[in-house]
Amino acid sequence: MQPNTTTTVSLRHIAGKEVQLFFASPIAYLFLAAFAAITLFIFFWGEAFFARNIADLKPLFEWMPLLLIFLCSTLTMRMWSEERRSGTLEYLLTRPISLYRFVLGKFGGCLVLLLIALIVTLPLPITVSLLGQLDWGPVWSAYLATLLLGASYLAVGLFVSSRCDNQIVSLIVSCAICGVFYLLGSPIITNLFSTEGAHWLRLLGSGSRFDAITRGVLDFRDLYYYISLVVVFLTLNGYMLERERWALGIPSKRHRFINRIAGLLILNVLLTNVWLSQLSSLRIDTTEGKIYTLSKATDHILTHLNEPLLIEGYFSHKTHPLLAPLVPQLENLLQEYAVHGHGKVRVQFADPTQNPEAAKQAVGRYGIHPVPFQVDNRYQSSVVSSYFNVVVSYGDQYKVLNFSDLISAKMGPDHRPQIALRNPEKDLTAAISHVIHDYQSSGNLFNTVASTLTFTGYLSASPMLPKPLEQYRQIMTKTLTDMQQQAKGRFKFRFMDPSSDPQMAQQIAKKYGFKPMATNLLSQQRFYFYMTLSDGQQQVQIPLGDIKGSDFKRNLQAGIKHFAKGFTKTIALVTPGNQSPYAQGPHFRQLTRYLSRSFDVRHESLQNGQVSGDADLLMVMAPSQLDQKQLFAIDQYLMQGGTVIAAASPYQLSFDQQGIHLAPHAGLFLKWLHHMGVTIPSKVVMDPQNTALPIPVTRTIGGVPIQQYEMIDYPYLVDVRANGMNAKNPITNGLSQATFSWASPIQIQKTAGMKVTPLLHSSDQSWLSDETNVMPKIAGNKLEPFRPDSATQASTLGVMLQGRFNSYFAGKASPLLQATDHPSDPHAATVKKAPTQIGSVLQQSADSARLIVFSSPSMARDQVLNLTSSAHQSRYLNTLKLLDNSAHYALEDTALLNIRPRSHFDRTLLPMDHQTQQFWEYLNYALAAIALLIIALIRRIQKAKKVRRYQQLFID
Repeated sequence: MQPNTTTTVSLRHIAGKEVQLFFASPIAYLFLAAFAAITLFIFFWGEAFFARNIADLKPLFEWMPLLLIFLCSTLTMRMWSEERRSGTLEYLLTRPISLYRFVLGKFGGCLVLLLIALIVTLPLPITVSLLGQLDWGPVWSAYLATLLLGASYLAVGLFVSSRCDNQIVSLIVSCAICGVFYLLGSPIITNLFSTEGAHWLRLLGSGSRFDAITRGVLDFRDLYYYISLVVVFLTLNGYMLERERWALGIPSKRHRFINRIAGLLILNVLLTNVWLSQLSSLRIDTTEGKIYTLSKATDHILTHLNEPLLIEGYFSHKTHPLLAPLVPQLENLLQEYAVHGHGKVRVQFADPTQNPEAAKQAVGRYGIHPVPFQVDNRYQSSVVSSYFNVVVSYGDQYKVLNFSDLISAKMGPDHRPQIALRNPEKDLTAAISHVIHDYQSSGNLFNTVASTLTFTGYLSASPMLPKPLEQYRQIMTKTLTDMQQQAKGRFKFRFMDPSSDPQMAQQIAKKYGFKPMATNLLSQQRFYFYMTLSDGQQQVQIPLGDIKGSDFKRNLQAGIKHFAKGFTKTIALVTPGNQSPYAQGPHFRQLTRYLSRSFDVRHESLQNGQVSGDADLLMVMAPSQLDQKQLFAIDQYLMQGGTVIAAASPYQLSFDQQGIHLAPHAGLFLKWLHHMGVTIPSKVVMDPQNTALPIPVTRTIGGVPIQQYEMIDYPYLVDVRANGMNAKNPITNGLSQATFSWASPIQIQKTAGMKVTPLLHSSDQSWLSDETNVMPKIAGNKLEPFRPDSATQASTLGVMLQGRFNSYFAGKASPLLQATDHPSDPHAATVKKAPTQIGSVLQQSADSARLIVFSSPSMARDQVLNLTSSAHQSRYLNTLKLLDNSAHYALEDTALLNIRPRSHFDRTLLPMDHQTQQFWEYLNYALAAIALLIIALIRRIQKAKKVRRYQQLFID
């Protein structure tokens, strides 16, 4: 035990000596102060911490691989070169002590100095945690990795210092070698090589190895890489010093042994890096929400792939500055798909603006075109056309996601747009699931189509068409002919010319909104070129797409898939006025588009008293004017064991130039809900926790009237937060917020065998009102605040019931038979016979029947969504997500519901004015100075103890 103790004492003595020498002069404190000042300046100014408005330390650690080069080179430049210059190195070489003690001792001393420098930066994460919700996992993992990265730089610096007798030369050479390691994995170098070559260079780069760590993924392979650099360069350090002890030209057995040991050690350490590069499971996601850990749903899909899956990222290097930071985040997440794909998922990235082949592939095969963005800097304003697309390919099927599918945008408190990834894993996994289903049903697309499809081209005669559209028509005709042969009787096409038939032109203008086209505003040439696809019940429009006709086949196949069985689930959507997808009404078009991303949405009127037989789900929005037949259709659909999602209340909302109006009504649907156990009284929920209402205000500036919007407190827009949602149900679990506009309370009459699940409720401070005048009250020039006029309590706003329901029409005659309960017409022989109606009534539902009710029929209306978007200063989708989640849950497609937006992307700072920002910034500079004073005080106390100890020895 004595030799080990002696070794420990020697190492501690050598390390302590180096630390003491470092603090023996004021240069040490100046050096630490400079490091702290540069770090804080880069964080607050270089990376614009407050402008980023994100509570994280990523900007600090992104600069660490570069800052540590100069810090570590400065710490090590004198360690051996000063020994060599002063002649004390010869003394060390002649002592009968192993040189590895001096190497490790000096390395330990430098490591302590590096640790002290990092401790000086600790007030920064503490400050950020006070200003926002800081995720501490990535912070501690980044500090650990920073220490190991710095250790590798220290080992390089010590090796260089041992070969130099000049501190400045040692500093320059150390910075150069460490800089080479840093640049190896940087885009400056990797862009010059192929994809495979760039991958290997990134494995060698000290900075590129640090990228995953800055986002919170601690990979053992990265940590071992830094450790291996430490071992290699410390071994070289000791080996080269040991060689100076040897007599020249006289190799001995001991020398050959040292050569072998050093060589084998270095070789094994380097080869272990190669071996570890094949392992992908040695990773720890230290983020709070495990934002870089793929969900079980995604992992299940990737594990059960039967064919290779290709994920291509088309990202422009030069793009809008708000989109640029999202590219590495998305690329990192895509790499996680490759890791979990176990060899069946391939991920590749390309910049079509720099790669002509990639541009040809993007435009020719996928129909991807660059999007123009305006980019401003201090010198000029320009327009940049850039790509931000992800393509998921499986077999011969693919799906394209563009920036509008992947990001969310909102206006910040400084009226600047803020861009973040919305829920990239869910969007990507949904796309993968989509293309897999497409591929499985793509042997013959018409095998999944139950009825005969008719393609109708509303086309003007060829002389009236521009020349490109004449070529388009030729391509279209050939494609349609091939498709008709493949369909074997289930597909036909026809061309009609509205230009020669005024009645047809008027009809399609009224039904679909098809009006004559023109090549430009000044052209007198008018023509028609519209395409539709129909199965006799539903009709979809085929977009024109590329005017050259290269993507016509793809657009036609996409239209056919709307009619495929087992491919997408069908939602029967009932809205006021029974809008068609082409109607220009202002009601529920956004809801239709949102649901259409995952479902086949069909607008139904229920006038015939039935729900379409292929409807997988019935969604009823604002059912204030249903008749007996329509109500019967809803009732019987529920009795068949289906799911009905409804948004209803005793009030009808309307907008006009005079303002907002709320009128009471007592429709049949409310009576039906009451029969099913859901009572919605004639009250409106008002909540002090609400979404602001934007109201127009006209101001005169310089004699010019300008209309602006002011946000006012408006309790009718109930802001339901996470604590008001059922965290155990997939419908609401994960939603951060939902705005329920002009909602009413829900009361439940519990019955035996019925499972009741409350979904949402207002805050405890909300109250009920029966006032229908919902406009803000203004007295004089001041806005009167809304005050509670009843007891405050939480009110249920959403509920789900599942079990056995009793029909509202039980014991009654079917409404479908009422029209035929009349004496026969004596002229019946000359009247066309009406179709036979089935008059049976299902008295009770199956146990699988579900009824989901929300008490805000206006929450998904276009006008309300636009109003809420103005208040949130972003495109508001949360209520649409709520209805989409309800549909997924009802159709038992809950896998994607469990993929939630990761909180990391939403960790913003508390609202602060400029003076508050300056206070926190200057406070960090002051805390760094205080930390240096504490270090100086500790050093002074240690020095005083040492002096007293020596004085005591002298007295003794």
